[in-house]
Amino acid sequence: MTPTSYDVIIIGAGASGLYCALHAGQRGLRVLVLDHANKAGKKILMSGGGRCNFTNYFVAPEHFISANSHFCKSALSRYPSWEFIAMVERHKIAYHEREHGQLFCDDSAQDILTMLLNECQGAGIEIRLNTQIDSLSADNADGADGTHFAIRTTPKANKKSTVTDKTGTTYHSRAVVVATGGLSIPTMGASGLGYQLAEQFGHQIEPCSASLVPFTFTDQIGELIRSLSGVSIPVVASNERASFRLPLLFTHRGLSGPSMLQLSNYWHTGETITINLFPMTDVSELLLTHKQQHPKQLVRTVLAEYTEDKLPKKLLSALQTHLWHDYRDTELANIKDEQLRLLGETLNGWTLKPSGTEGYRTAEVTRGGVNTDEVSSKTMESKQQKGLYFIGEVLDVTGWLGGYNFQWAWASSYACAQALAAKK
Repeated sequence: MTPTSYDVIIIGAGASGLYCALHAGQRGLRVLVLDHANKAGKKILMSGGGRCNFTNYFVAPEHFISANSHFCKSALSRYPSWEFIAMVERHKIAYHEREHGQLFCDDSAQDILTMLLNECQGAGIEIRLNTQIDSLSADNADGADGTHFAIRTTPKANKKSTVTDKTGTTYHSRAVVVATGGLSIPTMGASGLGYQLAEQFGHQIEPCSASLVPFTFTDQIGELIRSLSGVSIPVVASNERASFRLPLLFTHRGLSGPSMLQLSNYWHTGETITINLFPMTDVSELLLTHKQQHPKQLVRTVLAEYTEDKLPKKLLSALQTHLWHDYRDTELANIKDEQLRLLGETLNGWTLKPSGTEGYRTAEVTRGGVNTDEVSSKTMESKQQKGLYFIGEVLDVTGWLGGYNFQWAWASSYACAQALAAKK
């Protein structure tokens, strides 16, 4: 091979790109990783609040969303979370389990990135950062040296450096892996390059949107929510497609917390969501029972003292102002049964219509991506272009909150690396 010729070139130095690189390198392939960012694995470092929710004990296909729900099954079954956990343990990285099988580093997400980079170094992987991809072309008639693809690049300036040598370099390889991720968190370097490359080779892109993202609200509901910023409660959040019993967080921008992030995976613009603020209590039955047994009590007294769901006083007061202000000081005996029943139904099923989400700026993942009907589920190779592969978030596979998207990155990368090595 020439100095610019490789077995595999991987575009993207994130979780999937690095993981594919190290496994391909360990199988004897000469691998080059290219990325326009000034640092590898930026999204790894900010994930999980800086502690990287690197996988989950309980991974199943139903934890993933795709237009082709069967696509993820093969890769996930061949690379279970225990395989990645074993690597973490070999590197003596301390970790702990949180609710629902989520695994986090005890110290820092940097531990995971350092592990991946050390593994890449041990496998002889070359990583070139600050490198702009100008073009990718394929020659379907392989040359004598086996080169199939040509990637033209130029150096990219960053805030700390100025490019003085703008001479580009053309790299050659027999295979190219697109591991560019999605559009989420553009400040971390996210771009639509992966989708552009896919379309160049005839791939369809499933519509993309921000996901695992907080909801935003306007008007009176928006004001109510902002007034409760910082309040967190357990709820059941649902729509016609999904339901999650998880915490809800009121913020100065809208509704967040695990329940909202999970539900955003199943929400489309213009739709409503439903929040059960008292998931352990049938509020209608409670109010009507207390009307018979304690007719002089007030609604707020019953909700504050007699439910298993203890709402913070600040939230209860705000709900009173919003939902039963006209009879806030009226004894239960003087409130019609129909009004109490309606109030109970509202508290057990508060229906809201988000004005939108916070968008890609804060979204943890991108829903949608490269159509998986046009990619092999066993090898991640394009069905449109031999030697071209797609892994990780760039594909139309979106995981739940809880380490599932990282597990998809590891599993799809491992499947791809195995396929690349088999063609050596």
